[in-house]
Amino acid sequence: MLELNKIHCGDAKDLLGSVADQSIDLVVTDPPYLVNYRDRDGRRVANDDNPNGVLPVFNPLARVMKRDSYLISFCGWSALPAFGAAWQSAGLRIVGHFVWHKPYASRTNYARYCHESAYILAKGNPKRPSRPINDVQEWVYSGNKFHPTEKAVEILTPLIRCFSKPGDTVLDPFAGSGSTCVASLLSGRQTQGFELDARHSAKASNRITGALRYIERREQSRMVA
Repeated sequence: MLELNKIHCGDAKDLLGSVADQSIDLVVTDPPYLVNYRDRDGRRVANDDNPNGVLPVFNPLARVMKRDSYLISFCGWSALPAFGAAWQSAGLRIVGHFVWHKPYASRTNYARYCHESAYILAKGNPKRPSRPINDVQEWVYSGNKFHPTEKAVEILTPLIRCFSKPGDTVLDPFAGSGSTCVASLLSGRQTQGFELDARHSAKASNRITGALRYIERREQSRMVA
């Protein structure tokens, strides 16, 4: 079994083999969009040109998810047919969709790209959230300091709090800079993250260490008060 509240460096397909069946309460992930992305500084995302390095992860993900649970996956529109087929093959169905409005265009093609999307996927028939959040959210720009496609903790936190409860375990198989794991810890959840790129894995591990220290100091302050 893999240790909780850590980033594990390696291929998610392999690492998921060490995760017990039906042990994960929620998956929140931002996989490569399969668009061969390169940012303004020339940084790339591992496997962003390799569907076989991304799409086969969803079958073992479904195995480790608890019965009647959720997976929230960011996804770009251009590869949606491929992702949709992988989700369906894994026994996951789309039950909702989030859109974040950006105040800027990240790219211009046939239209100006001013949004990000994520899909709510269900395994089985999970209970609906007691306090659903709006399916259109305002974007918070991370600055992409730690990763070329880094998501801000602020946009992930509402997802985690809506679709899980304190003490639950939240998994991110494409952890990148670790934002999902940090948001999970700060929301009172347990977490696991998998990241293929050793450099990003190290950065994410440092962020988790910082989050755990912050939580420890916060609890100590509460005890003193």
